[in-house]
Amino acid sequence: MTKLIKRASAEARAFRHDRDDAAQASRQKLHRKNRHATSDTDDYLDAAPQIDAPRKPRFAPVTFSEEGGVRYLHFGTEWVQGAMRLRKPDHIELEYAQQMMAWLLFLETPKRIVQLGLGSASLTKFAHRYLKRAKVEAVELNPAVVIAARTMFELPADNARLSVREADAWDFVNDRANHGTIGVMQIDVYDATARGPVLDSVAFYRAVRACLTHAGIATVNLFGDHPSFVRNMKRLNEAFDGRVVALPEVHEGNRIAIAFSGPSLHVSFAMLQQRAKLIEKSLGLPAREWLKGLQASTGQNGTAFTI
Repeated sequence: MTKLIKRASAEARAFRHDRDDAAQASRQKLHRKNRHATSDTDDYLDAAPQIDAPRKPRFAPVTFSEEGGVRYLHFGTEWVQGAMRLRKPDHIELEYAQQMMAWLLFLETPKRIVQLGLGSASLTKFAHRYLKRAKVEAVELNPAVVIAARTMFELPADNARLSVREADAWDFVNDRANHGTIGVMQIDVYDATARGPVLDSVAFYRAVRACLTHAGIATVNLFGDHPSFVRNMKRLNEAFDGRVVALPEVHEGNRIAIAFSGPSLHVSFAMLQQRAKLIEKSLGLPAREWLKGLQASTGQNGTAFTI
């Protein structure tokens, strides 16, 4: 298992230097402009009409590094945003990403699986290859991330079962055409700082729930050692009527929250153990560890799991 690391790639260091140089040049230019400006010019600019032009989103550069046969995705910083073992491109390398699949303990493969935030496409590739009864979709705002997933992380081209769209996750979950149609939603929406989801409001999580089918599940990548964790758990619980659990921390603080829609769930741990063994045998995912984590985090050590 690869430990989630943070280190600066050469591209990230170059980005920081270029950014610092550009900022200094901008300050010098502004200083010269202000020094030569007249009060008449200032008055003229103040009176000029303001033009409301659309603003293009600004994205951090997509950068890469490799170590020990694993390729890592970065957003111009040292924080790891995804990983792929070169000899096993369809394998889910990072433990927290594996835990995003913990919904398998409770659900059969649904008709529609959606990933919000593509990253290195590990979850999207895995679901596309192994969960063949599902249509797998990914929503990613940054077009450079989509290109990186295709060229550097072996994400297949779109086909009848795979679709990657460049869109805002907020717009996607608020599109009524998606409401009530998604069996599983896996949410990993982070920016370059990677310290908390960029979408974490109650309204967002309510829209996520609205997208789920009657007995759907959402898994969310959070940071347990950051103030955003408490905030997100509170808002998830509000949106999902308290039917949310979080697995124990892995790596450098990642915690996966599992949110349930639909009716109350009451399932024996013996049945979940059988299910976990089947997942391990057929998919190679550490499902029995998920089950141990579920018991540890919820304190439910009786004969059944209830939520």
